[in-house]
Amino acid sequence: MLKNVLGNFQSIVQTCLKYGQKPNLQYSVRRYAASKRFYKNTGILHSEGRFEVTLDQRKLKTPKGNLFYVESEPLALAVAAEWDKQVTNIVPSTMHLTGLCSTVLDNPNKLTKDDIVNKIMKYLETDTILYISGEEDDLYDVQLREWKPILDWFCQKFNVEIESSNNFDGPKISSEAKEILMKHLMSYNIWAIHGFLFAIEALKSVILGLTCAERHISVEKAVLLSRLEEEYQGKRWGRIEWAHEMNQQDTQARVAAGILFVYLNSSLTMVKKKAKAV
Repeated sequence: MLKNVLGNFQSIVQTCLKYGQKPNLQYSVRRYAASKRFYKNTGILHSEGRFEVTLDQRKLKTPKGNLFYVESEPLALAVAAEWDKQVTNIVPSTMHLTGLCSTVLDNPNKLTKDDIVNKIMKYLETDTILYISGEEDDLYDVQLREWKPILDWFCQKFNVEIESSNNFDGPKISSEAKEILMKHLMSYNIWAIHGFLFAIEALKSVILGLTCAERHISVEKAVLLSRLEEEYQGKRWGRIEWAHEMNQQDTQARVAAGILFVYLNSSLTMVKKKAKAV
């Protein structure tokens, strides 16, 4: 059923569920930590215009004990799928969507949408793809070749002026660009904003996060672009393959979860409300 409802987003869901390992959501998953699977079946329930997740006949609760609910049926199905993938033990670190939902519902740090958008915008000043190698070497060539087309597309898409830097002066970001990007982010609801923050924190790049959300690049491509220097140094000096692969998969899972969270909380075609049918 999840596959039929999500359609074109299925590849992102698969990445999210397959590689979920170490989300930075310590608060949200703490309540579910290290316990045996106590349920046989997972499901969703439509109630009062929103969707709840069930474990057998029990309704899922947040870490604070609040009722766990979402307004998007596909998101509810994806959360249920996270719980269904738990085999013998419940491993909270594999459930990024559950953690994101719980963070929004409980809001443990009492953050407003303005707070979260301001936090996102701080990443723009240190955006990964705005800092090119200071020496015109092979790394410089790779970064320029891979990052410049993304930055050019981004500036054209959002009609902003941003220039990367290869010196200590830092990138040039116009005040108008900051205002435009803030307005763009503020147009989303607080649920979607949490998704943006989660993906952008993983990528360390506002530009890659928004470009991925606009579907100009895939999650896998966004992660690869965010790790260009690491990939370059690894090929040059060697690396521990299992650690490298684990880190890459973890980042892909977090970015996929964040972007999917944006989609499922902002697209009218994906949010299914049945209030009129009740």
